Amino acid sequence: MTDTPARLLNLLSLLQTPREWPGSELAERLSVSPRTIRRDIDRLRDLGYPVEATMGAVGGYRLVAGTAMPPLLLDDEEAVAIAVGLRAGAGHAIEGVEEASVRALAKLEQVLPSRLRHRVSTLQNATIPLARGDGATVAPQTLTALAGAVTGQERLRFGYRAGDGAETKRLVEPYRLVSTGRRWYLVAYDLGREDWRTFRVDRVSEPFPTGARFTPRDLPAGDAAAFLERSMARAQPELELDVSFGAPAEFVAARLPAHLAPVADGEAACRLRARTADSVEWLALRLALVDADFTIHGPAVLIEYVEELAARLAAATRG
Repeated sequence: MTDTPARLLNLLSLLQTPREWPGSELAERLSVSPRTIRRDIDRLRDLGYPVEATMGAVGGYRLVAGTAMPPLLLDDEEAVAIAVGLRAGAGHAIEGVEEASVRALAKLEQVLPSRLRHRVSTLQNATIPLARGDGATVAPQTLTALAGAVTGQERLRFGYRAGDGAETKRLVEPYRLVSTGRRWYLVAYDLGREDWRTFRVDRVSEPFPTGARFTPRDLPAGDAAAFLERSMARAQPELELDVSFGAPAEFVAARLPAHLAPVADGEAACRLRARTADSVEWLALRLALVDADFTIHGPAVLIEYVEELAARLAAATRG
């Protein structure tokens, strides 16, 4: 790579992943000599990027937090605004927030000076998001730790709480983070079980990157999203949802997740038919939150649950 500006940008992109890069590996990635890498590191330092070097047989380079934001990136106000926004969105798994947002947050927080990290934490702690009850809250620190381990191909230890409450310790090779719109999941190879697993991130505690690198294994599916769908389908059977609403399709669609899309049935009515692996409890809640008259035609298990829920709510008001 003879184009120096392009090479510097590629080098900076590699250094912004939360790991330490041996000089020989950087030279191989960029198809240059180790001497050229050393010169390029000096150029980045001259531009204000805080690149730290460690000596020895396993030494290397990594981008660290400096005393000021590096130039050509963001000023202080922009950095704080973006970090707060990404943390709020990622922490509540808002629909449309993709893995790229979490990777961006991991890169940004890696180079934030301590004074800006304090401002981000202060703003985060002083605000309370309006929870809609359609997803589990995830600590942004947990997401960035997982994203860093995925990007750096680093083995990860964490505590995990299963659906029945059982607590276990896991050692995994993290593959990808996947957002369903309501929840975040980690797709990883579980070294203790010697098999691929999916983990709900809101049930992960104390993630700890071990520093041990690994070569990614071949996932037994087309991609992480497909693997997660298969895993969820095995965990819970799909339901044939059939609901009619006394409201326009645009009104109802704006109040439901994207995978539950109604079709217009006249100007002031619509009907929703979909296969879903969502729980009946969650479906009952989301249908009620649409704030429109609706009739459930199926499945029977959902009709039965809504009838029981309606009876409990009616009894509560009589009390």
